Amino acid sequence: MVISQENIIRPAATLNVTWERLPDDYKLEEEPVENTGQPLIAGALREPLELIGYIKPEMLIASNLGICATVNGELVIKAPDWFYVPRVQPLAQRDSEALLLTADRKSYTPNLEGETPSIVMEFLSDTEGGEYSVKRSYPPGKWFFYEQVLKVPNYIIFEPETGLLEVYRLQEQRYDLELPDPEGRHWFGEMGLFLGVWRGEKEGRTGYWLRWWDEGGNLLLWGVERLEQERQQVEQERQRAEQERQRADRLVAYLRSQGINLDEIE
Repeated sequence: MVISQENIIRPAATLNVTWERLPDDYKLEEEPVENTGQPLIAGALREPLELIGYIKPEMLIASNLGICATVNGELVIKAPDWFYVPRVQPLAQRDSEALLLTADRKSYTPNLEGETPSIVMEFLSDTEGGEYSVKRSYPPGKWFFYEQVLKVPNYIIFEPETGLLEVYRLQEQRYDLELPDPEGRHWFGEMGLFLGVWRGEKEGRTGYWLRWWDEGGNLLLWGVERLEQERQQVEQERQRAEQERQRADRLVAYLRSQGINLDEIE
């Protein structure tokens, strides 16, 4: 499903958005995962970034973590399937007199705890159209929240069943659909990486996946792929060594056939 920008009703009134920290005893609602493949897709996006040492302590890359904003006095929390924040403040937790730092976040409030997410992804689920909702009244729809409240620069909607990837860029306060490059990928300067669709098998799931490519067009490999690549390199080295040994044996045999005693050669 692709939203026509002409059909989207834009808010007429100015929104009053504030950024307030959730109380420590606030109980977040736990929404069940609608598709068992969604956590796998999210994990597969993070894994190669970890393997190449891309993820830094000041970054926040999370899945199904609530992003909070107070809109016209009402707390709004949306938990994207995957999102990326370039820079966040360390999460502080008071313990007696000391101020300890911890990465165990229960939620994330932009502007208060760090930057606005640079990329937000939603994987289409059984809830028809939820990712495209421009509903302005409380609770607002996801599209409206990301575009008009958070003003996330990049909103991605992925359909795992068909492999359809939609990338929307925030242009003049609205999302515009971007066409992929000739390789079917999208460049994200914030990360210095391309994002595209790949079909194959991982962790027992065969289907479409979101994958990263570096600036040179090289696919960032998962752990199992790196192991297989290393295994192939070892096997290639073994085969080259075997070929060299066989060439040396043939040379020795030839020299001896010509009456040359190799033992007498210094």
